[in-house]
Amino acid sequence: MFGKRGNEGFGKSTGGLAPPPAAAPVPAAPVVARPPAPEILPEPVRDPVLQRQPVSPPPLAAQPAARKRPARTELYYDTKSQVFSALIDTIDLSQLAKLDAESAREEIRDIVNDIITIKNFAMSISEQEELLEDICNDVLGYGPLEPLLARDDIADIMVNGSGQTFIEVGGKTIESDIRFRDNAQLLSICQRIVSQVGRRVDESSPICDARLPDGSRVNVIAPPLAIDGPALTIRKFKKDKLNLDQLVKFGAITPEGAVLLQIIGRVRCNVVISGGTGSGKTTLLNCLTRYIDADERVITCEDTAELQLQQPHVVRLETRPPNIEGEGEITMRDLVKNCLRMRPERIIVGEVRGPEVFDLLQAMNTGHDGSMGTIHANTPRECLSRMESMIAMGGYSLPARTVREIITGSIDIIIQAARLRDGSRRITHITEVIGMEGDVIVTQDLMRYEIEGEDAAGRLIGRHMSTGIVKPHFWDRARYYSEERRLAAALDAMERTKD
Repeated sequence: MFGKRGNEGFGKSTGGLAPPPAAAPVPAAPVVARPPAPEILPEPVRDPVLQRQPVSPPPLAAQPAARKRPARTELYYDTKSQVFSALIDTIDLSQLAKLDAESAREEIRDIVNDIITIKNFAMSISEQEELLEDICNDVLGYGPLEPLLARDDIADIMVNGSGQTFIEVGGKTIESDIRFRDNAQLLSICQRIVSQVGRRVDESSPICDARLPDGSRVNVIAPPLAIDGPALTIRKFKKDKLNLDQLVKFGAITPEGAVLLQIIGRVRCNVVISGGTGSGKTTLLNCLTRYIDADERVITCEDTAELQLQQPHVVRLETRPPNIEGEGEITMRDLVKNCLRMRPERIIVGEVRGPEVFDLLQAMNTGHDGSMGTIHANTPRECLSRMESMIAMGGYSLPARTVREIITGSIDIIIQAARLRDGSRRITHITEVIGMEGDVIVTQDLMRYEIEGEDAAGRLIGRHMSTGIVKPHFWDRARYYSEERRLAAALDAMERTKD
């Protein structure tokens, strides 16, 4: 059915099957659309998300794939290269592309079995099954990445050239046994990933952000910028999204703190989520957006679309890099400005990186209450300082006091997320922005996390502490939304647990 030479298939003739040299270049595998990720239905109004499950990483020896990897040798990869080359020489890729993924996989398996038989490769049944799976992944999927993408306990995949791959499991980074045939195969897989969102990565455009069909975030940097071969980083999205109940279970927040976050999302406070890389900012932002009313019009602006809002009235916008001539770029600031013409009720910015912070603050201060964004900073106070410096980056020649007045008039709450040195993730501060005293921005913590030590296994021990605030600055806003009783009860419970 797929032979290029009419009826000359593996069941008819062995002509044209002479094994190519092991070092022969392998053509790029065809692009076949991956099945879309299953739709995740919204939960009943319960609670949302932040941290990944802080469990100890399972020993790799317990994983079926990990048991096979150490047995792989150069002979295995040489055999795989020969089989793959013979497959590409024989199969009709245009016909293969017309099949669904499962049918195409079965056809490839049949042909590969024929190749192994004809070439008389000495392989055990388990080695043959492994080879079949690897080649199917190379042709139809993301090659050696497929086993890692299938594991839901992996948070990050970091590929440093063809011979070195690291993964993050349970907050800890460990080296995987995964390797690629060569840098050409790795670059081919990178190109396959970014082409799905209309982007490209090559020598003329060596840096690219993209996403997988399930929403996982992808960054690629290719030679000549990456000296040792393409560097691929994937921030995986969990299939089962966390909610606030689970965050409480994992210790990221207390039950009373979770109620406080619910109220903050419900009463349309302007929120900035601050934290370092990998601290769970985007996940927490997803969490808070679940408390947006279904009748509100929400517009999201992101460099790479990651947010997964469950409301029915959501418009998702994404920036665009310049083309090969350096034209056509659409920046985050362009998107935020355009949002104001789209009658939004809330504006959600996936990550504030530069001068667009000024436009977001202006939107928050002109009737778009409940807008949210994330920013890289290590403390709430540092978050405010970074906003000032970003505004200065935009070329605004405003006095420092004026800039701070704009910030205090726009931001209500800063939520600080952190990834601790033991790999766990915690919400360390829920901080209100009160106003100005002289030239200084005044803030007050409603809750903070204090580390008290560590246990015998090296895990940090700490607890969330109330600061004793019984009537926060957004009390009137809570009363407007009839949430003042729940707010008072949550703050009172936080105060009682302090003792």
